[in-house]
Formats: sequence, structure tokens, C-alpha cells
Amino acid sequence: LMEFGEYESEDCAKANEVVKQLLEEYEGRIKFNFRHFPLTMVHQRSMKAGEAAVAAAQEGKFWEMHNVLFSNRRNLGTTSLKLHSKEAGVKNKKFLDDLVNGVYGWQVQDDLKEGIDRGVKEIPAFFINNEPLKGKATYANISAAIEEALKKTKKKAPAKQRA
Repeated sequence: LMEFGEYESEDCAKANEVVKQLLEEYEGRIKFNFRHFPLTMVHQRSMKAGEAAVAAAQEGKFWEMHNVLFSNRRNLGTTSLKLHSKEAGVKNKKFLDDLVNGVYGWQVQDDLKEGIDRGVKEIPAFFINNEPLKGKATYANISAAIEEALKKTKKKAPAKQRA
């Protein structure tokens, strides 16, 4: 399960709650990958928020920061991002410097380019086994697509041979 999204989007925040449910429901059966797709024309702070998540990932705190950013999506200025990083458990003393200097901007740009290459136009955009999700990012839609993908992977599994 892959999502292209950003932290200022209300729809992405709603989708994040759906993803949390899905990860619980399908624990151990699916992998989730979040890709940054900041819509900077609409949300000026989404790029730095994505960089903050990547910076937090350097300390293994991506998911903590990811959830803190969604919880505070209306307050994502650079100084606020530093406070959010503390809440997520990030200890890096250079966190603010790294943000200001755009140290992780290239990673967010790479995600954005990948999304554009895949035809992403609106967010959140989900892919299940590289297939774009059709319809809205609801629990029912995504779980139905996951079930379908799980059936396909079971069919591809090699038959067990008898000894």
C-alpha cells in the first residue's frame, strides 16, 4: 500500500486515520509506504513539513513525526516543526538548521517526481501493488482493493510439493 500525500491536506489527514485502521486490520499482511507530494501552490508549508518527516526518519522517528504533523496540520511553520520534532522524540540538535538549509529537500522532491511520473494529480493518491486505487480513499474502497491484491498474491504462490 503506497500513498502520495502531504501534511497540510485535510483529505490526507482523514486518509491517515483510514491507513491506521488498515495497518491494524492487516497487521503483518501489508506494508505501507508514504510518499511526499506537497501541493506547494495551495499549501506553502507542506514542503518543509515533508522535509521534517524525512529528518525525523534519520532517527527512526518517521511515523511518530508523520502522525504529529497530521495532528498539527494547521501549525506547520518552521519553528513549530522544531517543536513537533521534540514531541515526536527527535533528539537531533541540528534539526532546525537542517530544515532551514533544505538538507532533506531532495528526498521530498524525488517523491514528488515519482508521483508525477505515476500520474498523480490529486492527493491522497493510493497504489496497491503499484495499481492506482479507483474511487475515494475510504476504508471500504482500500480494504476491498487490498483483499483483491491478497487473493492475487495467493494464486501466484508456488504449489507445495509433496515429499
